[in-house]
Formats: sequence, structure tokens, C-alpha cells
Amino acid sequence: MDKENKMFQVSTLQALALGYSRSVITVAELLEEGDTGLGTYEDVNGEMIVLDGHCYRAKQDGSVIEVEPDAGVPFSAVAKLRGEREFPLENMKDIQSIRTELTRKIEERFGLNSMHVIRIDGLFEKVDARSEAPYRSHHVTLKTVLDSNQTAFVFENIRGSLVGVYFPDHMDGINMPGWHLHFLSDDRTKGGHVFDVSIKEGTVRLDKINRVEIYLPKDAAFDTYSLKNVSEEEINKVEKG
Repeated sequence: MDKENKMFQVSTLQALALGYSRSVITVAELLEEGDTGLGTYEDVNGEMIVLDGHCYRAKQDGSVIEVEPDAGVPFSAVAKLRGEREFPLENMKDIQSIRTELTRKIEERFGLNSMHVIRIDGLFEKVDARSEAPYRSHHVTLKTVLDSNQTAFVFENIRGSLVGVYFPDHMDGINMPGWHLHFLSDDRTKGGHVFDVSIKEGTVRLDKINRVEIYLPKDAAFDTYSLKNVSEEEINKVEKG
């Protein structure tokens, strides 16, 4: 069995949505498990982009810094990207058309019930994104945090990478079903969680993943959250705007 072909996830999206934003592991520990992926930081301190084995933080204004190894991670999903499939994407007008095409590609090879990790490098006509400032509180829902601390911004005619994961419907609650994408510019100075995006030309690298390792929080506070109480509407509001 291939030990490397796995998705490594910290906590669950349900827990984050309900306000569990304490550190579970460090960035250094996360990068031992994967070189590509996304997530957030302790106290929801910005959007995480993991690319080429480096971990970046998109701050509230859309600017990006590389994160120190001891930074805390409450939620993330990463894998080791090999690029087992590679194909072009051109003239994609919005994120829905991109998601539709990516889903068609994985369905071609019977992948709808598996996880995937993806990277798309290219020239983007427009990236509509968001990030947020930290909110030091617990049992305050992610929706509430984002309603008060989130900032949206737009990048135009920019080269960079979309980094993301796909989780199937049957894993709803562990992560967001479907495609979840973050953006990082080529010069590593701009990025965020992607609401909408249009691609002029790009190259997709994609891996199908059939194993998952979930690292759950160890502290007692985690057991005070009723994780099934998160509504689909609330998750969609958080992830899709």
C-alpha cells in the first residue's frame, strides 16, 4: 500500500464552523504531512495556502506572508502533490464553470467518491477572494467571526496558483463537499479564500486520494461542541460567500 497517497486533515470543518479555532498542531508538524493544501490559523488568523512545501498566510487585506513554523493550526487539509494527471484549462469564465469541468475530469476516471488535491497554475483574469483578522474567542461560530472580521478584495490580470482539495458528498462535515480553492500569486504577495475566479489560461495538476488521516484535538474543550448541529446553509455561507 502506498503510504504517501493520503489526505491529512486537522480537526473537522464542523468544529471550525462552530468556533473551535484553538491550535491543534503546528505548521512545522503540518508540513511533515503534506506540501499542498489549505486551511486557517489559530483564532482564524487569516487564510492558509500550502504550496511547494511552504505555508503562507493571506492577511485581512489580501497581502501574504510566509508563516513561522510554530504557528498554530486549528483546521487544514494537505497532501503530497505528485501531479498524476495534468491538463490545460482555458477561458473559464467563473468558479462554477471551473468546478464543473474539474468534476467532469474526475468523473471520467470514477473519482467522485474519492478525495483529490489540486493545483492550477496560470493567468487569471479576475480573482474574487477574502481573508480575515483574528478573533480570539471560542464557541463563537465561524459565520459570526467572518461577518465581523472578513474583508473581500479582487485581483485582476494576475499570475498565480489556485490550490485546493475536493471532498466527496459522503464526507460532508469532515470537510466541505466539492471543490475548495485558495489563491496565491506567483510573487507570493497576494492571496486568499476564493469566492469566484476566471482563468485565461492555466495548467491543472491533480491527484486522486483514497486514504485520509484525521488529527482531532486532544483537549477536553473539543468535546463540548455538538458537531452535528452545523447546518448546510451555514457551511455554504462560510465557504461560498
